[in-house]
Amino acid sequence: MVPTVPCPSMSIPRRLLTLLLLCLALLPALAPNGAQGQVRIKDIADIEGMRENQLVGYGLVVGLNGTGDKLRSAVFTRQSLIGVLERLGVNTRDQERQLDTRNVAAVMVTANLPAFARTGSRIDISVSALGDASNLTGGMLLVTPLLGADGEVYAVAQGPIVTGAVSARGAAGSVTRGVPTAGRIANGATVEREVAYTFAGGDRLRLALRNPDLTTARRIAAAINASAGSPAATATDPRTVSVSLTGRDSIAFIAQIEQLRVQPDQMARVVIEEASGTIVMGANVRLSTVAIAQGNLTIRITETPQVVQPNALAGGQTAVVPRTGIEVDDQAERRLGILRGGVTLEELVRGLNGLGVGPRDMITILQTIKAAGALQAELEVR
Repeated sequence: MVPTVPCPSMSIPRRLLTLLLLCLALLPALAPNGAQGQVRIKDIADIEGMRENQLVGYGLVVGLNGTGDKLRSAVFTRQSLIGVLERLGVNTRDQERQLDTRNVAAVMVTANLPAFARTGSRIDISVSALGDASNLTGGMLLVTPLLGADGEVYAVAQGPIVTGAVSARGAAGSVTRGVPTAGRIANGATVEREVAYTFAGGDRLRLALRNPDLTTARRIAAAINASAGSPAATATDPRTVSVSLTGRDSIAFIAQIEQLRVQPDQMARVVIEEASGTIVMGANVRLSTVAIAQGNLTIRITETPQVVQPNALAGGQTAVVPRTGIEVDDQAERRLGILRGGVTLEELVRGLNGLGVGPRDMITILQTIKAAGALQAELEVR
């Protein structure tokens, strides 16, 4: 029997433990910039052929609480309802004019069929009102075939609709939050037909970059070659990387490729959304030294009419005398400001904020700087 020797207990002081946990938390921030910018290949590229397919169908929603289509104005809803009832053995075509229910609505049903979806698997669907229905909450979608671009039925949908919207109405007012005429059904469709695609038998596959860039494509090819130990990958264009599968287990090799990390490159670009006043700048945006003077001419007109009340013995009449005040602010106190060439995005943003202008004026400034040739980036205005 081996004797046991008691080990002395080791206690870590609370301050030392706190410092150790703080250092562990700061390790990601202390990592090199290249390591921080690296992402997995599966997050920036797709395998050609592995794609979703769009499905669409037309159906009826029943069980609405008086918020469905008006059958007298929605002709397609009335004809669809008559057709459904006839298939179920109910003849209403002779009494078509007497149909006046508000519990039925015609809808369009859409879905995305994922790659490798097998027969019997479930997918989510979206339902949108087609007629003048005001609310689909609580409705039940009847059996609806979903068609692909080739006209074949790939899935069949049915189930209760969830809109996530709130709608309330009273005698003198109403309130609506969200869109009650569109909803979703989780796992609301069953796949009936598969889209054929297989990895087996192919000797090459192609990776399609989501953001085309030649530098990123070459980095992906280099990472794959370094991992495989042989020249298996080649960047054929800014969007495509061709990979050889000859003599390899395709599934295992693809899973290995997806986990490789590279640092994607990006163009120096400034995107401006004029409608909302949004400005987004990339990390590589640079600005040459430039002097800027920005100001607006503001004219403020104030109307302060005054009432003149004459003496009662004078026999005059009360009159309104206009009084107009006009102020002109040409912002003459503003002077030229020098915006130094920014080395980093942080310095560029700090220099633009130092001008003391809002987003709307900054859009005009960036456009003018680009026209002057001092903005070393692509300017995209939407």
